Amino acid sequence: MNNPLIGPAASLQTEPGTYFERFGVGREALSVVLDAALSRGATDCDLFFEHKHSTSVGLTDGAVNRASTHVDLGMGVRARCGDEVGYAYTEDLSLEAMVSAARTAAEIAATSARVTAVNLQALDLPGYYPVQRYWETVGMDERVPRVRAWEAAAFAQDPSIQKVQAYLADSERVVMVVRPDGRLSQDYLPMCRGIVVCTAEKDGVRESASYNVAGRSGLEYFDAPGRNERLVQKAVERTLFLLGAERPPAGDFPIVMAPGASGILLHEAIGHGLEADFNRKGVSIFADLMGKKVAPDFVTVVDDGCVEGARGALNIDDEGNPTEKTVLVGDGVLRGFLQDEISASHFGVEPTGSGRRESFRHPPMPRMRSTYMESGPHDPEEIIRSVKRGIYCSSFSNGQVQIGAGDFAFYMKEGYLIEEGKLTRPIKDANIIGNGPDALSRVEMVGNDLSLDEGGWTCGKEGQSVPVSQGQPTVKVQSLVVGGVNG
Repeated sequence: MNNPLIGPAASLQTEPGTYFERFGVGREALSVVLDAALSRGATDCDLFFEHKHSTSVGLTDGAVNRASTHVDLGMGVRARCGDEVGYAYTEDLSLEAMVSAARTAAEIAATSARVTAVNLQALDLPGYYPVQRYWETVGMDERVPRVRAWEAAAFAQDPSIQKVQAYLADSERVVMVVRPDGRLSQDYLPMCRGIVVCTAEKDGVRESASYNVAGRSGLEYFDAPGRNERLVQKAVERTLFLLGAERPPAGDFPIVMAPGASGILLHEAIGHGLEADFNRKGVSIFADLMGKKVAPDFVTVVDDGCVEGARGALNIDDEGNPTEKTVLVGDGVLRGFLQDEISASHFGVEPTGSGRRESFRHPPMPRMRSTYMESGPHDPEEIIRSVKRGIYCSSFSNGQVQIGAGDFAFYMKEGYLIEEGKLTRPIKDANIIGNGPDALSRVEMVGNDLSLDEGGWTCGKEGQSVPVSQGQPTVKVQSLVVGGVNG
């Protein structure tokens, strides 16, 4: 089978509706599959087609030890009857296989109601991730020298660096969402990620750390001024930092979150809790707080699918709805949830373009895109000066949340003690623990230095993973629990 993406992907801008015809999926076939999905009385349905091509190359100790290419192709069909969902998928795009999947999904409904599909109309999409160099055109002769250059630059930074691993991963997806109301939406979604991992040893202490950059872009992403240098320098700096850092003391402390990656606080503390399915089911601790004061007036939190080139950017969501900038908390008041179509129907509102899925093998659900707190009124240096004794958190690895209780934890990889209003001793490896609504209400200061982190964050929910972005300005929280060392 011929699998190149570049030609047909580029043609989506001028010839919507043509991409999956190369696999024998024309408009007539789409209408037949839609009718099969609606045949048992489903109130709505959608077809989600996906073709993905991904490549990765990795280098360790001067040798390329990873190089792979993967192609994925298939279609998922969802039939809805109220809040009930039937879902099936197929990797075979023959009409027989697609109709069989549609009939399987349709079994969720057994009513006398009958929805009829109308003529399909291709929709125009915005362009939140323009591409200059499609990954399809980039060979190993360009990928390998790039990772070798990252490795060489890392070794040259400091003699303490003993080992370097460098990785470049990229992918291109074309998706098509077809709806019985006539909507036919197609999108080309690029993605790339560069990673450098360093190991250093000094005075018998050995540490490893990494830095990565990621975005929806072509090869030109790595040609942005300073990006290659920053990728290497940050990886080296983080590794050397850990050599001289120690575990922080345990206890309740004022916490100052550095701008950028500290957006993990929002992601874990409130982001998942504001996904509408949890609130529709009454599971989220935020379910009864809509329209109520949840934070100081200077706190505004948004989830934005329209940030150009961001890892969480989307032209459309995976239900075929336009994406948007959704205000979750505005001026301290809870304003909205992240809505997919099922939850939006329940709440009597419009979808927010937040219906996402990992692949054609999964049904969509409300998910975050690019979640961040907008800039506030405070000077970052003023924020640090306001803390007599506390913790400054600057880099993170992962986090988790209990939706019902709102309790969250995330892992601080590196930071500093704050003593008498100054950053002093370097610290590492601590769990930061709190409760979402409580932490939000305890925000005391918000800096004027919003930064959207450039790292390759991935969000997991109910067994599905999707790429996201996150960020915030410098933020002071009155107190959170630090899982450090006693004494």
